[in-house]
Amino acid sequence: MEHAETVGAVRSEFFDGYWRRSILCGRVEEVMAGAEVRVNGWVRRRRDLGGIIFIELWDYTGPVQVVFNPSAGAGDVHERAGDLRSEYCIAVRGRVSLRPEGTENPTIATGNVEIAADDFLLLSLSEPLPFEVGDATDRVEENLRLTYRYLDLRRERMQYNLRTRAKLYFFTRSYFANNGFVEIETPMLTKATPEGARDYLVPSRVNPGTFYALPQSPQIFKQILMVSGFDRYFQVAKCFRDEDLRADRQPEFTQVDVEMSYVTEDDVMALTEGYLKGLFREILDAAVPTPFPRMEYWDAIDLYGSDKPDLRVPMKLVDLGPVFAESGFEAFCEILKAGGVVRGLPLPGGALMSRKELLGVEEKAKKLGASGLAVFQVKEGDLKGPLVKFLSEDDQARLRQSAAIGDGDALFVMGDASRLKACTVLGTLRLELARAHGLINEKAWAFLWITRFPLFEWDEEEKRWTSVHHPFTSPVLEQLPLMESDPGRVAARAYDVVLNGSEVGGGSIRIHDPAVQARAFACLGIDPEEAKERFGFFLEALSYGTPPHGGIALGVDRLAMLLCGGQSLRDVMAFPKTQKAQCLLSQAPDAVEESRLAELRIRCLPVENPAARSNSSTPTPDQREGP
Repeated sequence: MEHAETVGAVRSEFFDGYWRRSILCGRVEEVMAGAEVRVNGWVRRRRDLGGIIFIELWDYTGPVQVVFNPSAGAGDVHERAGDLRSEYCIAVRGRVSLRPEGTENPTIATGNVEIAADDFLLLSLSEPLPFEVGDATDRVEENLRLTYRYLDLRRERMQYNLRTRAKLYFFTRSYFANNGFVEIETPMLTKATPEGARDYLVPSRVNPGTFYALPQSPQIFKQILMVSGFDRYFQVAKCFRDEDLRADRQPEFTQVDVEMSYVTEDDVMALTEGYLKGLFREILDAAVPTPFPRMEYWDAIDLYGSDKPDLRVPMKLVDLGPVFAESGFEAFCEILKAGGVVRGLPLPGGALMSRKELLGVEEKAKKLGASGLAVFQVKEGDLKGPLVKFLSEDDQARLRQSAAIGDGDALFVMGDASRLKACTVLGTLRLELARAHGLINEKAWAFLWITRFPLFEWDEEEKRWTSVHHPFTSPVLEQLPLMESDPGRVAARAYDVVLNGSEVGGGSIRIHDPAVQARAFACLGIDPEEAKERFGFFLEALSYGTPPHGGIALGVDRLAMLLCGGQSLRDVMAFPKTQKAQCLLSQAPDAVEESRLAELRIRCLPVENPAARSNSSTPTPDQREGP
């Protein structure tokens, strides 16, 4: 092997107390000049200048420069240092000195000092690197970085991300313990339930032909803990979901899971606000004002086109139905007469957009499901656009007033039979246009609560009602009579906490009355026999004096991503999966021996189309909290 000769050319003593570090690389300071130190770490860079060898030695605190100078009486050490390569792991003994004037490096914390090496010990070698470890690694293709994740994790950015995540865990446990919560672990092997996203199934060898499921959430168990008298429970819980992945989804994820007895929505929200306020102060020293603003679901849809609106963007959607109801534009008039809506999105400065840019926005709207998109621009005081000819002067004035647009602005207008579609299409355009035009306040932390979600939504494909959150969410009590007559109008006692356009947590007040739970199941098309088969143990628990209770789950991965300024959950997870739910480092999932399958009484069917391994169906709402 190439490295065998290198091993023989360097010292081969075992690592012991003589070589154990006395200080971390990034903590060497000017006041230590003249002191002997021992440092351990990886060779990040090596330079040979006129016979003097410089290396940058790195550990998680950062780099320090080490100098091997043959004129300083360490010729053999200098000669051996010539064999050092990137990511060799070494221990160094030497003395701290100030860098000569003009050679300082202000980009690193130790930039004014260096270590003059007296000796070093090679601890281990490194194969030639698949990519350079450092700031430029971000530009390396992600799958390659995930394959060699241990090298990727040596980057200062990834070190910062995971250490920040560790601080999040520490603060979480301290906060909830100080507020009287008991940390209780719930099972990882539990009962599979057909309602919700797909479970990861685990075959039971001891009970052939039966399966456990990995939990999508501790939902049922934490409610049972309320029945048990542990009226303040929390857990940093690992959860699993077998569904299609995106940048903000992983098949295994972590959540801060919380449940409380004898509470209302206000109690859960106040506790959560205190947690998030303290967390952002602890990690970022950021001041988060409380209480967070609250907004009902349909108000969020009408104003922002999203149930997780980004309040850093100033634009709001506007209702233009009154403007177009009596206009000469028949297409919008017909939509409005049939009970549809006409909504607009104002864009400050949008009058400067070119025709090509406007066509690009229209094409995007069509891809999102819009049949068309009308555009108005105000230039030099005049309203411009293809639909202007259908509007009287009074209509034009009302349009400008309703949309609050002035000279230099643009207005995008869409009509549709569906209020939800019209708003969500414009809501997506709102975010894209805000990014393109620099209208997002990147320095802000904009929290808010979304409340009064619909309890049920209609699944057109299955022709039945499904739960928007999960089937144990309590309806708004005064709307109980609607559960049988008009389920779509029933609001839930549910709440999501949103930050900068991302849902970071969600929860609800639960159903604690077995009779109400039976009515909820009936709305979902689950008869008593089926309910008993699926949830019998839980329903029986509810019948033994269940207190009113509620809770929330906060997404650790998503919170960590936002705190670290990451773009993907993979940025804050040590060993994440790809969008195909694969671990490129360990090559999981993998086939197993036939003998092991036989022991479990499992036979695998041949896969005719490998692409079929990729799950392409849309998951239904699952029994979970949080993001």
